[in-house]
Amino acid sequence: MVTLIYKVISSLIMKTSILVGGQAVIEGVMMRVPGAYATAVRLKNGNMVFEKHTLKSIIQKNSWKNIPLLRGMFHLYESMKIGYQTLDWSANIYESEQREPQGSNSLWQNFIDYVSNFIAIIFAISLFVLFPLFITTYIVNDVNNTIAFNIISGLSRIVIFITYLLLISQLKDVKRLFEYHGAEHKTVYNFESGKELKPEEAQKFSTKHPRCGTSFIFIIMLVTIFSYTILDSIALLFIEQLTIPIRFIMHIVCLPLVAGMGYEVLKFLASKQHIKIFNYLSQPGLWLQSITTKEPSKDQIEVAIFALKKAFGNNIDLYFGKEFKADSIG
Repeated sequence: MVTLIYKVISSLIMKTSILVGGQAVIEGVMMRVPGAYATAVRLKNGNMVFEKHTLKSIIQKNSWKNIPLLRGMFHLYESMKIGYQTLDWSANIYESEQREPQGSNSLWQNFIDYVSNFIAIIFAISLFVLFPLFITTYIVNDVNNTIAFNIISGLSRIVIFITYLLLISQLKDVKRLFEYHGAEHKTVYNFESGKELKPEEAQKFSTKHPRCGTSFIFIIMLVTIFSYTILDSIALLFIEQLTIPIRFIMHIVCLPLVAGMGYEVLKFLASKQHIKIFNYLSQPGLWLQSITTKEPSKDQIEVAIFALKKAFGNNIDLYFGKEFKADSIG
């Protein structure tokens, strides 16, 4: 059950990626850098283990996929795929430490992982897409009033999202996850500053980052209000009434496009933080990170830095000591 909650959180709020980024996993951090990503986990005995993978982004393989809107869809797919794989790896390590050593059945474990991923996705879609539609039908008398319906359903979605975060943040294991989330952000800031990568230096930085997945999902929720209003208005040209099943199917089918729009908005805002008006527009997402990130311990930051160094490998000298400006994500 705890792993399922982790996967719902992971799919929603904890991905940060540009030149350097990553996400929190169970008792550890995944860090992604150009050409590779590595996940580090601290064991009960205090030692750290890691797993590294080389990576050539979908965008690098196919330049046409770097077209605005399209690139956001591919980045989201790639990010979720990597996120679930690294989370499964950390979960397997965590669970193996919780039980006595037994014979492993990799086929059965893979099946469990697939089922767990499927349930996590279905739960997230049901809670944040279907449930708001259901609630709105009892509030808005005319379901064909596309403006009123999508404003109410959009606000309902935001309220449900914040309530969900507040509730799960009370769980002990989730608090630990959010601390590692904060460690990931501090490490990214430390790296981008060009200063020496060490826990004492990283601790000086904020746990809130403008490119965090929390900000991304909040922007998507705002974008859905406008995009789904347009989508529903177009649909009414061909059908008489927008029922919940029709809206649900249309909104799910168009969700990748909405994610692409949200990506472009977040990409733009992240590069304009020095301009006050754009900094203000980023604030709601940063406020939400007061829930999804917590102050990490020195040990947790050590794990994040360890993951970053392992991801870079021998290439870290090419980047170390230089300042980087966040102008994109993914």
